[in-house]
Amino acid sequence: MKYQQINSELFIKNRHNFTSAMKPNSLAVFNSNDIYPISADSTLPFEQHRDIFYLSGVDQEESVLLLFPDCPNEKYREILFLRETNDHIAVWEGAKLTKKAAFETSGIKSVYWLQDLEKILFELSTYCDTFYINTNEHYRANVETETREDRFTKWLLAKYPAHTVAKSSPIMHRLRSVKDPIELDLMQRACNITEKGFRRILDFVKPGVWEYEIEAELIHEFVRNRSKGFAYSPIIASGNSANVLHYMENNKECKSGDLILLDIAAEYANYKSDLTRTIPVSGKFSDRQKAVYNAVNYVKKEATKLLVPGTLWKEYHVEVGDIMTSELLKLGLLDKADVQNEDKDWPAYKKYFMHGTSHHIGLDTHDYGLLHEKMQANMVFTVEPGIYIPDEGFGIRLEDDVVVQEKGEPFNLMKNIPIEAGEIEDLMN
Repeated sequence: MKYQQINSELFIKNRHNFTSAMKPNSLAVFNSNDIYPISADSTLPFEQHRDIFYLSGVDQEESVLLLFPDCPNEKYREILFLRETNDHIAVWEGAKLTKKAAFETSGIKSVYWLQDLEKILFELSTYCDTFYINTNEHYRANVETETREDRFTKWLLAKYPAHTVAKSSPIMHRLRSVKDPIELDLMQRACNITEKGFRRILDFVKPGVWEYEIEAELIHEFVRNRSKGFAYSPIIASGNSANVLHYMENNKECKSGDLILLDIAAEYANYKSDLTRTIPVSGKFSDRQKAVYNAVNYVKKEATKLLVPGTLWKEYHVEVGDIMTSELLKLGLLDKADVQNEDKDWPAYKKYFMHGTSHHIGLDTHDYGLLHEKMQANMVFTVEPGIYIPDEGFGIRLEDDVVVQEKGEPFNLMKNIPIEAGEIEDLMN
């Protein structure tokens, strides 16, 4: 891994918090992700399942974590199973975790090779009443591929049909949504790497550059600062492409007078950042572009103030919609009749701002969180309003990552990344 080793205290705390929420006499299982094939002997780069990483820090394939806090045999209360490494694997694939390295990473003393999993699980099944299975219940999940976790769950339930089944997901959603100080430091590092990339391209962008050239500059800066790369597929959308919300071709020439919407950010140690900025190709906004830009920036600032403990996500978005409506009226994009006659299920402002303002962020870009529950201190949210005007050939979105505070305004992890229109112009010139 490119990142520096994480303090195992994080994973020890995370496991304690999870097991404290389990039912009595129950056992939870967490699996790594598969390495996904492309064709022939090609595969996608490995990405660890965030839940097993959150609970153990183990960042390699073919790993399994068992948690059984009430086990009568103390050494089986936390068990890590790993693919057995040897000299041949080390030569062809690189070093894998040894048992000692796994303990140093995770703080788990009982580490076994994967071939012992079924035998030990059978022994533990005679002691436990309930299996916690780990299903993907994220509100945006739409997965057609059967995962390693899915296959294991099928096998487990067929092998042990007399056991009660419980879900890990609600516990994980609550725990992962509230960040530990160590996690906040890792997210800050991801944001700092993102800042370096953004400042780099402010010196690089000019009429005639291509969107993919900007992407290349960013990946260079991210990787040289210990990031694996982009936290998500980058959006580098010049001109009218900015009005395509998930534009990812990044294959057009950036022309004088156009704006570029940059939804680009780095990860660090699997923790994500999520930045959006909109900059002028020529280094200067037109009066109209600046007016819309300042309106989006104002909405972002006001929306940020609303992210406080006790806020409900759904109500928050209604309030942000009211702020956006006011700005669109000032810009002449809406008139009073549009607002008076609007469909309450699709308010008038949605014509120009059709997506949500905030989502949880952490180990996933759209991280875990129970949206029907009130916001708490140390939750981290994006704030990303936008105004999209295809008829005028540009769209503007601005986005930062902020931490909800116990008291006062949220802390902006991206406070050092330029955002004011005048500052952007000064740096580009």
